[in-house]
Amino acid sequence: MNTKFVAAAAVLLSLGAGGFAHRLDEYLQATIISVEKDRVQASMRLVPGVAVSSMVLASIDTNGDGVISEAEQRTYAERVLRDLSVTVDGNSARPTLVSQKFPATEEIKEGLGEIQIEFTVDLSRGGPERRIVFENHHRNEISAYLVNCLVPRDPNIRILAQNRNESQSFYQLDYAQAGSSSNPASLKGRSTIHGSMGAVGFASIFRLGMRHIAEGTDHLLFLLALLLPAPLLALGSRWFGFAGVRESLLQILRVVTAFTVGHSITLALAALRLFRVPTRPVEVLIALSIILSAVHALRPLFPGREARIAAFFGLIHGLAFAATLEELGLGRWERVAGILAFNLGIETMQLIVLAATMPPLVLMSRTRAYPLLRIGGALFAGFASVGWIAERLLGVHNPVDVAVDIVAHHAVWIAGALFLISLACWSLPNVRNKRPPPARRSLGRHSSVSKHLTTCRRAMESAGVERAAPSNGCPTKSGSPVKPNTWA
Repeated sequence: MNTKFVAAAAVLLSLGAGGFAHRLDEYLQATIISVEKDRVQASMRLVPGVAVSSMVLASIDTNGDGVISEAEQRTYAERVLRDLSVTVDGNSARPTLVSQKFPATEEIKEGLGEIQIEFTVDLSRGGPERRIVFENHHRNEISAYLVNCLVPRDPNIRILAQNRNESQSFYQLDYAQAGSSSNPASLKGRSTIHGSMGAVGFASIFRLGMRHIAEGTDHLLFLLALLLPAPLLALGSRWFGFAGVRESLLQILRVVTAFTVGHSITLALAALRLFRVPTRPVEVLIALSIILSAVHALRPLFPGREARIAAFFGLIHGLAFAATLEELGLGRWERVAGILAFNLGIETMQLIVLAATMPPLVLMSRTRAYPLLRIGGALFAGFASVGWIAERLLGVHNPVDVAVDIVAHHAVWIAGALFLISLACWSLPNVRNKRPPPARRSLGRHSSVSKHLTTCRRAMESAGVERAAPSNGCPTKSGSPVKPNTWA
């Protein structure tokens, strides 16, 4: 019998044994990798334990009819691959779905159902020495990972080295093809995430930080929802008019800086293992932070104190960031450099997102179209966060997940469309507001009556409304509210 097939069978059996012995509260994900001349073939076997099966099943059988249709199978398989990051020689590669096979819902509920997903990664370009990195982030709050490589069938391919982190969510494979003089010892000088923290390792973790915030839709939703009312004035229980370019930019800077400081503190403390917090409560608190910021975007809850809220919840979000960094299994000193690289990656991607979204938001906030965007964005964030809470606490499928994934997948196009729409709204005189009132950001119970009335008078004058006796709110004209082009 061919010894290579014996070795392959041994790996399969070892993973299979782990699959039947995994804990009831874990989602076992075993990946078997096979290297060929121009591609990598991989097989994933996913087995949800009884305690988490309802949570997993809810995200598969999205219509809840008890039958997993072909469309639902493919949708879930594609979602798994989106949560799988692959790099080839430091360059991002996209896995291609080949097939998927799902058990009956009854088997999944009993903890015996095995989901099979086959995919490939193209390796047609590159030299004789290759390095492939797999990172599995799918349902990491409940998952246990296994990964291994089969002995290559091609005698011209030699496996040189394998590296994993403790949880095996990270796997690095080095191999060489015929014609290369490489050997395992020659790899010692190459920087890896799990070896010495050289330039390549630093850059890899930097990219990981960028990817984490780009794929972390819950983190971005919290920040963007909190910034939706940043260009506006708060008057009592309503958002009112444009605060001015300078004040808007200062408010954005305050919120972003506070969020950065908050998550940097807990990222460093948790990544250095100074304390540990369970993953699930952190994920639930993150969803709650989105609800709070969404409600604030609808009606002012804490006007003028957004930076404090951003700093507080930044501490919570930092714990989630640290969980990703912890999976890399860095050594004590490498962890310090890893924290810096990961945080820089997070901030870089965060700045890219803000640079793409904030200018059109500030511009559109000076038009009567902005309330539609503000309210629509807040409702979208609120519904998504409620779904995430139900999913993370009760295992109920989040129906907004598909919409969130679509938005995230087409983020560049959406940002471009938002910019064009904001320019179009600004160029239309009937849509653009009149000159905004020069006023303070936050009015109401935290400001004096005189300042409150002064601001109302200025807003009234800028709207072309005749002066009248003040009432509980702003002055009105013939008992009607101030013209809507000053309200947001």
